Amino acid sequence: MEAGIKGRYNYMKHIILTGGGTAGHVTPNIALIPHLKEMGYRISYIGSIGGIEEQLISEMDIPYYGIPTGKLRRYLSLENLKDPFKVVKGIHEAKKLIKSLKPDVVFSKGGFVAVPVALAAARYNIPTIIHESDMTPGLANKICIPKAVKVCCNFPETAKYLPANKAVVTGTPIREQLLKGSAEEARRFCNFTADKPVILVIGGSLGSVAINNAIRGDLPALLEKYQIIHLCGKGHLDESLNGTPGYAQYEYIKEELPDMFALADIAVSRAGANAICELCALAKPNLLIPLSAEASRGDQILNAESFEKQGFSMVLQESDVTSESLLNAINELYQNRSQYETAMRGSSTGNPIETILELIEQYS
Repeated sequence: MEAGIKGRYNYMKHIILTGGGTAGHVTPNIALIPHLKEMGYRISYIGSIGGIEEQLISEMDIPYYGIPTGKLRRYLSLENLKDPFKVVKGIHEAKKLIKSLKPDVVFSKGGFVAVPVALAAARYNIPTIIHESDMTPGLANKICIPKAVKVCCNFPETAKYLPANKAVVTGTPIREQLLKGSAEEARRFCNFTADKPVILVIGGSLGSVAINNAIRGDLPALLEKYQIIHLCGKGHLDESLNGTPGYAQYEYIKEELPDMFALADIAVSRAGANAICELCALAKPNLLIPLSAEASRGDQILNAESFEKQGFSMVLQESDVTSESLLNAINELYQNRSQYETAMRGSSTGNPIETILELIEQYS
């Protein structure tokens, strides 16, 4: 961070961070927290009750407040009958918290828990800054955008979907510790050897059945040439594969993740915006398998297309994944890895953390 930001202290200012539902709605907030503390901000976090964000934030010595939250589904479900009541209750709880905590500013990373917080902040004239990671705003952020003073985004293409006076292309805050990993520590942790390259497989915090099945289906062929770190998501371990030489599977990794990034020669990943921005910041050649349009609103497909056009990524659509296509794509990626590294190192997204902190300072 530049000295101009580092040297400004505002010991009495109070910021509320919000966002949750997946790790991608939390990790950018986590990246900001050390800098906000350094600048003297008092920090509180509002998230969902029992959400992944509660676990991640509770380890950072920050007050956490859980509120009820419902998912606003675009499809028919019995849960749609219950969730409006959760949303109403969440808004009521958020209003009580905003009134009690009296923040100077709110920073929202999105997810449905952020909707009650943004609405409550607007009720008490508290400025809210939103971060939208994907190419197009999701439903939760669409609801919040009219209440926001600024909307940060990753892609220049996103600006056309936002009010012109609110859009700021910032990129995604990346946790600095991700840049400081030790390949040797990861090699020891995974019990790997030094004679084969390493693939890091990232299915997202909730896991990806499609990617998990594809990797495991190709495992014998892949292990002839590579070693594999497989982050498969909660509940997606395959116990029968434990002890397989050259294959290390984990539901979720936190402390050792920087080391695993350092060890990885290439990565296979979903195309969630935060994940791909981390891969770009680390210049890790990557094969993206975006979530299909049938299972999502198509945001990962657009994210992947943007990175492919910029030369940062190879892309394999989920519908095109077979044992042969996946193996061929991984081999091609590894063979051409240097060109992807060069493209990513040449990208210019500025300093997302500094830009966002300047916005927070401006409105707090």
